[in-house]
Amino acid sequence: MSSAASLLEVRDLVKHFRVGGGLFGSLPGVVRAVDGVSFEIRRGETLGLVGESGCGKTTTGRCILQLERPTSGQIVFEGRDLTVLSEDELRPIRRKMQVIFQDPYSSLNPRMTVGQIIAEPLAVHGIVADRTQRAQRVSELLSHVGLLPQHGHRYPHQLSGGQRQRVGIARALAVEPSLIVCDEPVSALDVSIQAQIINLLEDLQAQFGLTYLFVAHDLSVVRHISDRVAVMYLGKIVEITDRKSLYDIPLHPYTKALLSAVPIPDPELEAQRERVVLGGEVPSPLNPPPGCVFHPRCPIAVDRCRVEVPALREIRPGHRAACLLA
Repeated sequence: MSSAASLLEVRDLVKHFRVGGGLFGSLPGVVRAVDGVSFEIRRGETLGLVGESGCGKTTTGRCILQLERPTSGQIVFEGRDLTVLSEDELRPIRRKMQVIFQDPYSSLNPRMTVGQIIAEPLAVHGIVADRTQRAQRVSELLSHVGLLPQHGHRYPHQLSGGQRQRVGIARALAVEPSLIVCDEPVSALDVSIQAQIINLLEDLQAQFGLTYLFVAHDLSVVRHISDRVAVMYLGKIVEITDRKSLYDIPLHPYTKALLSAVPIPDPELEAQRERVVLGGEVPSPLNPPPGCVFHPRCPIAVDRCRVEVPALREIRPGHRAACLLA
C-alpha cells in the first residue's frame, strides 16, 4: 500500500521496559512489551487490534500517542515521524490524535463537572477562546454523543458507566481529531451498553470522517466495528487482514484458537465445529521463547519453529501471517 493512502504507519515498533535491579538485589531484566510491530491505518477506516491480556495492545496504542516513547522504530502520522519530534513539536499534533480510555470511572476528573471536562481541551488548544462559545460547543458535543445539555452540570459520579464513556468520547471529539485510539472502550460496560457505544462510534465515524485504532480482546466486538483486524501475541503481530478474511479463513494457529473460543448462538453449529484448545500458559515477555514466539503452545509446531523467527509475509493478497507453515 502506498504511503499517500495511509494516515498512520507504524514501522518496526519496539518498546522495552527495564525492570528489576531494585532495593533487594533482584537482577535487572527487560520486558519486551512490543517487539517489532508494523502496520498502517488508512484514512476513514477502523483497524482492530486484538489479543490476550498482556500481549502489548495497549502499549502499542500508547506509543502511537507518544504517551510512551518507543525504544526504536518509526510512527509516521500524516507524513511526519513522531519519534523524532520534541514535546513542543508534538503539541499541535496531539490535537489530531486522541484516546478513549478503557475505564470510564478513572479517566474522568471527579472534581470537575462534565462541562468543564469537555471544555478543558478546547481552552488548552485555543480552539474556542470565548467562555460563552465554549459552553455552546460543549452542549453540541454532548448532543453528538447522546447526552442532554443538563448533563454538563453534573459530576462523573452522578453518571452511569455508559454515560461516563460518552463523556470520554465527547472529550476526544472536542479537538476535532483525525485519529482516535479506542483502548478497550467497552470492556468495562454491560453488554447492552456496549452495543450502544459501538453504534455511537460508527455513527460518529461516518459523520466526522474519523479513523480508529480499536484495541480489544473481544473478537465479536471487533468483528462488528473493524474494517481490518491485526492479531497480536506476545508483543508481535501474527496475522493482519480484512475482517471477512480473518473470520472466514484464518491462517495463523493462534487466530484459529481465538476464533474457536468465541461461542456461536446456534447449538447445532456449536456442536459441529472444530475446537482448538491451547496447552500451557503465555510465556513471560521477560523471557520470550526463541524462534516463533507461539511455538510452545502451537498444535502444529515443528522443530523449525523453535529456531526460526517467521516473518509477517503476504500469503494471500492483502492477508499477511507470521507462520512458517501457513
